[in-house]
Amino acid sequence: MPNQKFSDTIHVRKGEELHVNALEGFLKENIVDFPNEPLEVLQFSAGHSNLTYELKAGDWNAVLRRPPLGPVAPKAHDMEREYQILSEVYPYYSVAPKPILYSDNLSIVSSPFLLMERKKGIVLDTDFPEGIKVTQKLCRQLSEKMVDQLVSLHQVDYRQTGLVDISKPQGFMERQVHGWIKRYDRAETDHIPQVDRLKKWLIDHIPVYADATIIHYDYKLNNAMFTEDLDEMVGLFDWEMSTVGDPLADLGAAMSYWTQSDDPPLLKNGLGKPPVTVLDGFMSRTEFIEAYARKSGRDVSNINFYVTFAYFKLAVICQQIYYRYQKGQTNDSRFSQFNHFVRSLITQGEQMTSARNVLD
Repeated sequence: MPNQKFSDTIHVRKGEELHVNALEGFLKENIVDFPNEPLEVLQFSAGHSNLTYELKAGDWNAVLRRPPLGPVAPKAHDMEREYQILSEVYPYYSVAPKPILYSDNLSIVSSPFLLMERKKGIVLDTDFPEGIKVTQKLCRQLSEKMVDQLVSLHQVDYRQTGLVDISKPQGFMERQVHGWIKRYDRAETDHIPQVDRLKKWLIDHIPVYADATIIHYDYKLNNAMFTEDLDEMVGLFDWEMSTVGDPLADLGAAMSYWTQSDDPPLLKNGLGKPPVTVLDGFMSRTEFIEAYARKSGRDVSNINFYVTFAYFKLAVICQQIYYRYQKGQTNDSRFSQFNHFVRSLITQGEQMTSARNVLD
């Protein structure tokens, strides 16, 4: 069994505190079953974007998500949109957290925020908790679960949800490519020569519209939560970028996070210690893609484009964070070296433009 002392929360980081008294008063007014107990606030340590907190009062608990401090990129960190998506997805996809409420009252935590259920389990990132025997069989099983849940999400019929009214599947990839290029250009600091070639290649190779499903678009191991025996996935978080779009874009995004042991050092270590997916037993990206194709029945012959685009998209996200750090809009020291990771992601993407196929 896992070590029961394993925790995914920390004391709130300096400068990221919430107005606890205002928040407690708000919860007492708006949560029917909120107990007459003092509110305790902890912070989830993982993540580099939105700020996420655990709220506890007696036996009641929930998760609060809010945008990062300082100015944010246009249309990014939209808490109301994430709340809408969770409200539509949760009834059909139980690993999504149940949304509780959304508020745009800036007097509570100085920004819009959403509350959602607090799921319990284990989130894996760079290490396994103490007490878990790590075997190749276990790593393979976790890989299979990740594939299965991605396939399951893509099987949900978005036309039966309210997402049909807030989505535009037609032309999705064209909007994505041009939109993320614009985001990169707005946040550019140091010019990276390869980025011009990469942007041109992406524009020239946008695939023809073929299929649309609900996509998570930030699907990665440390956004998933498993039971304590790691036998089942019980939670999937960070639905901020979710929409209706090309399911292969979702698969490609997942593969940009899915680090493997033979990746370049900076790609593996750009954010610190590499994720556990570098360990023996975890699927390679090729194995993951092939398993997805087999279980979903989808044609993945053009997956090279989607993985290439995903590396660029991830580079843009990191560049936006680094831009905020450079402008003094955040003082989080974790972001000081993000420019090197951005360069590594751009290089990885540009190199893939000359590859025949990621599956080869």
